[in-house]
Amino acid sequence: MISAVSTASASSPAAPKKTTLGQADFIRLMTTQMKLQDPLEPVDNKEMIAQMAQFSSLAGLGDINATLQAISTQLAQVMAAQQAAQPTQNNA
Repeated sequence: MISAVSTASASSPAAPKKTTLGQADFIRLMTTQMKLQDPLEPVDNKEMIAQMAQFSSLAGLGDINATLQAISTQLAQVMAAQQAAQPTQNNA
């Protein structure tokens, strides 16, 4: 595990705050972890694979969430259009 990793941009007051980590952040963390690990007691391969699998799962869930948001927006637009068209159909 990485106990403390700091970057110059993270301590800068002008740097925007990020609320999520992306794939580039994961790769940066993983390479830093590998650089800082104890050569006599390296990180277990199973643990590293588990971390990568968890990140892949989270990335997939993020993609699913974005797709569901798009579907929800489209569905709301269709429903609004149907409701707007209903009164004109009843009066005809």
